[in-house]
Amino acid sequence: MRMVDIIIKKRMGNKLTKEEIDFVINNYTNNLIPDYQMSSLAMAILFKGMDSEETANLTNAMMYSGDVVDLSSINGIKVDKHSTGGVGDKTSLVLGPLVASLGAKVAKMSGRGLGHTGGTLDKMESIPGLSIELSEEQFIKQVNEIGIAIMGQTSELVPADKKLYALRDVTGTVESIPLIASSIMSKKLATGSDSICLDVKYGSGAFCKTIEDAEVLAKAMVEIGKHLNRDTKAIISNMNQPLGLAIGNILEVKEAVNTLKGNGPKDLVDLCLNAGSIMLVQAKLFNNKEEAYNALLDVLNNGKAFDKLKEFISAQGGDVSYLDDLNKFDNAKYEHQIYASKDGYIEDIIALDLGVAAMKLGAGRAAKDDIIDYTAGLILNKKVGDKVNKGDLLITAYTNKENINDVLNDINNSFVISSNYIKPQNIIEKIIE
Repeated sequence: MRMVDIIIKKRMGNKLTKEEIDFVINNYTNNLIPDYQMSSLAMAILFKGMDSEETANLTNAMMYSGDVVDLSSINGIKVDKHSTGGVGDKTSLVLGPLVASLGAKVAKMSGRGLGHTGGTLDKMESIPGLSIELSEEQFIKQVNEIGIAIMGQTSELVPADKKLYALRDVTGTVESIPLIASSIMSKKLATGSDSICLDVKYGSGAFCKTIEDAEVLAKAMVEIGKHLNRDTKAIISNMNQPLGLAIGNILEVKEAVNTLKGNGPKDLVDLCLNAGSIMLVQAKLFNNKEEAYNALLDVLNNGKAFDKLKEFISAQGGDVSYLDDLNKFDNAKYEHQIYASKDGYIEDIIALDLGVAAMKLGAGRAAKDDIIDYTAGLILNKKVGDKVNKGDLLITAYTNKENINDVLNDINNSFVISSNYIKPQNIIEKIIE
């Protein structure tokens, strides 16, 4: 078998066999295929595509290019959730304890943030004492005992994706749906969960800019799950404005805590209740989403979801007194308020601009080794569709940096105020099953 023949075959638009895909991934991972040939194949895939069986075979080959976590010693169905990323996305901190409080087994491996805000691990580590460095044995034991654990991914998971992802980034092949879908799903499948709920976001603050692109990606990933016998469902959610009101690590932890106490912003609560309903049905704990939804509402209101958060944080060494008294968290040195310049309705909040602004305030990483300022970030006071009067508070910026007038100007410009009535946006557009 020769790589050049496989490249030509795909360039001609023909379907690759499982054996050919396995040959490519195994040899590329082991440095037996050079980058220039792999980039040529990636470009052929970008232009000619792959059908669902090819994409599933690619995902499978990538998944088995390194370690695959064995969670069979965890009792019950293991559920996981994955988001394609967005601004203010603290969903895992709410959703994990929420479904675990009703008996679901949440065994989640997460990554760090690179870009506008921190990832789930960064948010967790803003809680004093908390560790995300668990051994596989500790991880499994914790899920068995309390129903939830979140840890960092090991470096041995899906090495093929690390190589291919870096190559795609510099060869103009990032946008290929089969390559995106196999990248995401190979990492999720390698972490061992039985079922996956995908939150595929679209809009200005997301990778997919349109709902049509998000739907294509969601369907591709759900099809991978079907081919590889893994229960996979997807929610398409709106990221044309930030999720919730908080952007930044400690600020998002506080919002997650308040949400689990029954006082969360509507869009975040809606997303978590709908995703949680899917996950509980996937876990076979409820017969339908309506029953699961009502049960989730109960644990939000009776304190059980918040109790599970404390149990989870405590198990990983976190100081839960910070969750009981949010005033214990450190605060940024500087606060800056931005106010409405005129009367009207919030027509748009450009999520990406606010995400980049939060990063510049210190809440995210421009480079991999940047140190995050856990206290930095933004708190919105208005959402799309809200009525405002001139002088109303729109947003507050928190930072330890000086001389940030350019950033504050960008934040101000991210709000678009219209004289016409604007309908509030729905968070969930569609569910793909």
